[in-house]
Amino acid sequence: MTATQHQSTPFQLTLSLFAALTIATAVPAMAQSNEPAAPETLETAEESAPDSAASEMTAAPDAYTAIQQALMMAEPGAVIELGPGRYELTEGLSLNVDDVTIKGAGMDQTILSFRTQESGAEGLLVESSGVVLMDFAVEDAKGDAIKVIGADGISFIRVRTEWTNGPDPLNGAYGLYPVASKNVLIDGAIARGASDAGIYVGQSDNIVVRNSLAEYNVAGIEIENSYVADVYDNVAQHNTGGVLVFDLPNLPQQGGHSVRVFNNKIINNDTPNFAPAGNIVGGVPMGTGVMVMANAKVEVFDNEISNNGTAGVMIVAYPNEYEDDNYYPYPEGISVWGNSFTNNGAAPDNDIGELIASISGTPVPDIVWDGNIPLWHYFTGIPEDRGVYIGDNTGSDPETGNATFIDVDVIGYFAWNWFHSPSRELPRHAGGEQRLAGANVSTPEEAAASNEASQQ
Repeated sequence: MTATQHQSTPFQLTLSLFAALTIATAVPAMAQSNEPAAPETLETAEESAPDSAASEMTAAPDAYTAIQQALMMAEPGAVIELGPGRYELTEGLSLNVDDVTIKGAGMDQTILSFRTQESGAEGLLVESSGVVLMDFAVEDAKGDAIKVIGADGISFIRVRTEWTNGPDPLNGAYGLYPVASKNVLIDGAIARGASDAGIYVGQSDNIVVRNSLAEYNVAGIEIENSYVADVYDNVAQHNTGGVLVFDLPNLPQQGGHSVRVFNNKIINNDTPNFAPAGNIVGGVPMGTGVMVMANAKVEVFDNEISNNGTAGVMIVAYPNEYEDDNYYPYPEGISVWGNSFTNNGAAPDNDIGELIASISGTPVPDIVWDGNIPLWHYFTGIPEDRGVYIGDNTGSDPETGNATFIDVDVIGYFAWNWFHSPSRELPRHAGGEQRLAGANVSTPEEAAASNEASQQ
């Protein structure tokens, strides 16, 4: 592992820490036979993935001290390189210096293992801006794998987070966990085994999540209480729910909006919900493809959504009681078009799935809206840009080949059952296919080039 200070002058500071990391053993890496390979569509992640013949190494007990010292001594512009090996760490790592890169030799070659972690709430905590994390893995963290707080500019490039024992409520909540940040880039990542969300971005602004794989988590990818996010070219499979776009009460940033979910494979989400009791995602039915809850201006388009047992897409209001005068619990301006739905809704799960199925029958339609709207909209009508728009989607209708839909009218079902009126007529409240501008986050290379040009 080396830490290098890169400057425009010829002077370079190089800290060689390999000497402090006495390698105890070197054994061939043991491939887990039950671990699925990353899909071929994840080109960015796979291009740098090492082959299975890589050696697995166990670092000496002072590995934590050497790495943490490098993080503490780093100056802006430093590149801290972690060589190949398995670093067994008993304490969480932390970084609070801006403009630092932590770079490994590959997500399957440089492994920070926290399976014997004794202290720290995360594997790696970052509280600084302009940070790039790339080409390493964090395994079996006691809490969250990698948490980033309050960053302006954070990039996760070909990073893997995993709890190697598989789905377990005792696993940490989040794999990749940037919160209260802006200019967030997650590219070519892999997240497995989180008891809340594998890839989670919360209370943040200007976000790109792409080319990544999320599997065997409760939520594969979750965008929560955030503004302007693009989620595209990912695979979300074998989670409880594939992609969640939530807005929740009692958080500093609310009113999540302007989220695009497109060109993803959201397939085979069939893992039983293993979230700890009391967690909001604990209510997500197994077999949820996409769930949009209480957000505004959300586009779901051009995705492959298949083999999700409860429903392909669910659009719902926040269902619980809350004490937050500023919170708005209804989804508005939601557009769903151009998606391909196959074999969804065949095995609806938990009370939510069973309620929908009792109204719609089984299989549950490809797209489900709970129909929960503000009371005044019952009298004034839903404004064109504040409701739900369902465009052309291919799906399970045997006659037309189009996606099927239902508004389950949940308020009518519970409040005045004699007037309960579910509808299969496609809603057109959002004024057609919205075209949000989307997020714009520079890659580390683009940011460096821009900074260099501005200094000339």
